Amino acid sequence: MRKWFIPTILICSTTAVLISCGRKAKSPDSGTTTTETVDSTAESAYVPVDYSDKNNWLRQPEVTKDVDCFYIYPTEYVDDSEGAPIFADINEKSMREPAGETYLMQATAYETSTNVFAPFYRQVNMVAASNMTFEEQEKAFGSIPKKDIFAALDYYFKNLNGGRPFILAGHSQGSIMQSFVLAEYMKAHPEYLKRMIAAYVIGYSITEEYLKKNSHLKFAKGADDTGVIISWNTEGPENKDKDNIVVLPGAISINPLNWKRDDTYASAKENLGAYLYNYKTQKLEIIPNAADAQVDLKRGVVITTTKAAQPVTGTTVFGPASYHENDYGLYYNNLKANVATRIAAYKKNVK
Repeated sequence: MRKWFIPTILICSTTAVLISCGRKAKSPDSGTTTTETVDSTAESAYVPVDYSDKNNWLRQPEVTKDVDCFYIYPTEYVDDSEGAPIFADINEKSMREPAGETYLMQATAYETSTNVFAPFYRQVNMVAASNMTFEEQEKAFGSIPKKDIFAALDYYFKNLNGGRPFILAGHSQGSIMQSFVLAEYMKAHPEYLKRMIAAYVIGYSITEEYLKKNSHLKFAKGADDTGVIISWNTEGPENKDKDNIVVLPGAISINPLNWKRDDTYASAKENLGAYLYNYKTQKLEIIPNAADAQVDLKRGVVITTTKAAQPVTGTTVFGPASYHENDYGLYYNNLKANVATRIAAYKKNVK
């Protein structure tokens, strides 16, 4: 299994800007990509994906449970070859194969309690994004990728969901897509929103400003409230006062061990098990008591002193001690248990 690729993300308002390795987005006269290029490419390239074709789903399971999960994978498409397209083809092998690997590391946390549905969608090429202006990036991520996710949701709700309550889940770029879904799609479909048990928007900043702009949404206050957003970004103490491209002013996090919004410390003894890749055995393994957690209220992140995983390396954009690639892994079993807790609370409330 490959080491998971980590997209670098900068949020502008409620949309996302992807930048590679800390480079600033180029101005229109310093690169070949222009807003017109992004617009024309998105317009000419957009042919709706046929989500009735099961091949266009990463996962479309047999329904064995009374709750679903709709999972959106993070950035996987990176093509630096000459003339590479801005947007991945829906059949792009270099996107599909790693998306399946990431699914095993993340989405399996939802499988015990839910039927997990996961569509393929056409992502922006990370290399192309690094040559775009901020305006171009906003347009790119709000065009084909968002349209694909919305189309997948349309098909899912009309043909696959069967009226069951559901969970939204994702990470990084997948959580960026969730921000569109929550702000736009769910606002347009309140009949679906009322069946949403929770949205796990992990590895992406949900901010106070975002919530103020979207009054139909609310952030979790504890372990068992429903119809809420759950979010966190994981850092080590050394990231204090350092720039982290996924941590925004006004960010909100909840502690993934004790499910509190305050700064109550949760020791590693409360950790039911991390799910981390062992490079010696080349297997994913459960590691008990792997990480502690405490919310930094000022910064809006979760702080850990774990030794079970290493901070992100190879780039400075996350700061010296970000655990972005293990936002899921460090708290895997606690997340799995919390999914079950919120589902039980939802079922109790709707009786």
